[in-house]
Amino acid sequence: MKALLNHLSHLYLFQEVIRLGSFQAAAIQCNLPRSSVSKKIQQLEAHLGQRLIQRSSRKLSLTEAGMSLLDASQPLKALIEDSQRVMEDLDFTPSGKVKISCSSLIGQHYLLPLFSQLREQYPNISLELSLSDKYIDLIEEQVDIAIRIGHLPNSSLVARKIGEKRWGWYASPEYLEIYGTPTHPNELSDHQCLVFKNSNIELKNWPFDNGDGQIESIQIQSNITTDDSRALVEMARLGLGIIMIDPLLIRKDIEQTKLIPVLNNWKHPNTDPINLVCLGRNYRSRASTSIWEALYQTLKFD
Repeated sequence: MKALLNHLSHLYLFQEVIRLGSFQAAAIQCNLPRSSVSKKIQQLEAHLGQRLIQRSSRKLSLTEAGMSLLDASQPLKALIEDSQRVMEDLDFTPSGKVKISCSSLIGQHYLLPLFSQLREQYPNISLELSLSDKYIDLIEEQVDIAIRIGHLPNSSLVARKIGEKRWGWYASPEYLEIYGTPTHPNELSDHQCLVFKNSNIELKNWPFDNGDGQIESIQIQSNITTDDSRALVEMARLGLGIIMIDPLLIRKDIEQTKLIPVLNNWKHPNTDPINLVCLGRNYRSRASTSIWEALYQTLKFD
């Protein structure tokens, strides 16, 4: 049995010679010299101890042993063709699992609306979305793709810029009706302010630019902090205080006047790049490369 396994390629050539009717045609089909095909058939015959093909100047004919071997080995051709199709599918059709990580608000407003399109475009890829406002180590958490805000340190990650994060200050109409609308950053000490805070950062230092190059930095003393950006927005909607946030992430709230901009004569002096990042080519699958490219083409922050 083991000896015959070493001659499976010879057996396939034997089938091709019979199917095509000549050694030359089989050689052309398999991209081999005619002499190699003839030699491999001879080796198969030597291994079996039986002549399989009667050769003449006009045609080939099967011996009784050859006919028996041809009948018995018919499933081999289908097996090879099916295996070839599988290899072609693996080569050209991305499949597998791709894990994507980003902040909760970005995931809610930007990624989730794209999932239907991604599933339709890549039905053989399983998507896993991890929403967290904490810094995630891609390798440690087995994340394939992430959306990162800020300048990236030199690393094995590959990054493409897909937008810029800006900042503004917002509160609900109900809050402003009760506490009034601040017109200068110094007035924030008389207001309730909501601050984002997790194990990595605490955004309590709010900088303001008056447009003349003068920057004032206000240290916010907040009675309410949270490590969830969605909760931060919801608390602002409920009238609990003023938040500092990217207006792109609350666009609908602004349009529906659920949140109103304040301190309009001031602006935040900084912007941060928004990057779509993934592992280097040697560490990512065909599936993750496909999703990364698709997201880069469709995911824009503007």
